[in-house]
Amino acid sequence: MKSVEVVIIGAGASGLFCAAQAGYRGRNVLVLDHANKPGKKILMSGGGRCNFTNLDAAPKHYLSANPHFCISALKRYTPQDFLDLVDRHGLQYTEKTPGQFFCQESAKDLLEILLTECEWAGVELHLNTSVTKVTKTETGFVLATSQGDIHCQSLVVATGGLSIPTMGASGFGYDLAQQFGLKLLPRRAGLVPITIQPGMKEKLSTLSGVSVDIAATANGQTFRGPMLFTHRGISGPAILQISNFWQPGEPLQLNLLPEVAGETYFRELRQQKPKRTLEAELNSLFPKRFTEVVAQDFPWLNKPLAELANDQLDALVTYLTHFNVAPNGTEGYRTAEVTLGGIDTNEVSSKTFECKDVAGLYFIGEVLDVTGFLGGYNFQWAWASGFAAGQFV
Repeated sequence: MKSVEVVIIGAGASGLFCAAQAGYRGRNVLVLDHANKPGKKILMSGGGRCNFTNLDAAPKHYLSANPHFCISALKRYTPQDFLDLVDRHGLQYTEKTPGQFFCQESAKDLLEILLTECEWAGVELHLNTSVTKVTKTETGFVLATSQGDIHCQSLVVATGGLSIPTMGASGFGYDLAQQFGLKLLPRRAGLVPITIQPGMKEKLSTLSGVSVDIAATANGQTFRGPMLFTHRGISGPAILQISNFWQPGEPLQLNLLPEVAGETYFRELRQQKPKRTLEAELNSLFPKRFTEVVAQDFPWLNKPLAELANDQLDALVTYLTHFNVAPNGTEGYRTAEVTLGGIDTNEVSSKTFECKDVAGLYFIGEVLDVTGFLGGYNFQWAWASGFAAGQFV
């Protein structure tokens, strides 16, 4: 039987980062993954350029049943710490919006840094290796794998969530947690496109690929940003963000006039430019294809503003500030970027990430009930939780 000090299940962001930290401490580390390549989600995220951190990462940007849990790890390993690391490796990156960092060329460059760190730290990596059984022993754990049995003193579970099963996502980490008696909180797809009802999907079919700036509101949360119409529904940054808070059957407000005082905008415009048509004005605010869809419900858009009554203008304002796409549900784990919920953080130490009741068993990254907003926050959680556990395994 092969024997090592530390086994990490999962060669993703948190697993690789934790492995390097533990290796640098002189620990004998083995990383296992059932996939044929490491870091698959790293490679596909951010359109292949990976939004790897955000300088604004703070507890307020994370969802968890225990909002205090993430504070310690985020303080001990900051976005600047990670930037310092990639700077040492000479990574070329860009700041897309203030504090939001992407690889300039390819996420492959970032993955190469993580693998290099693991190599320097003496970490062993076994791909195409599935774990079929984990048994607790007096001296640690025995893992039955497709490559034979492995004994370890410390076991780190960095298996991620359920999102994007085509990338190899599975519920293995949750199953393992249940095996050892840990509490699981309900899971659902997060940072995910929203689907719309068939009739509305047909009505909006010509808008596939069109993007408009909106403010999306659900359950007391509002996000500003682009909304993208797709052939299945709506997506884009504002929609992905609000999907963490909205659930099917609940109200979803989409304000397509976030920059202006909608109630008075068209009335004031009528005073200033009485001969201008609403069609011309909407074409200046939105893509022309969108105006054409609005015209289906408001056939008088081509009339001069001077000819339109207040109730007509008010009706259009209501239409645009409460744009109803008839939301149906979400696209689910198939395209979700993250999994909301997971292992109850009350089961593990916020300092070490070790299970309170199972010595030597650690959980890090997305498998825990900690989910970041869109914008690099989830990768920062991977680095922070991986770093924290890496100091103790």
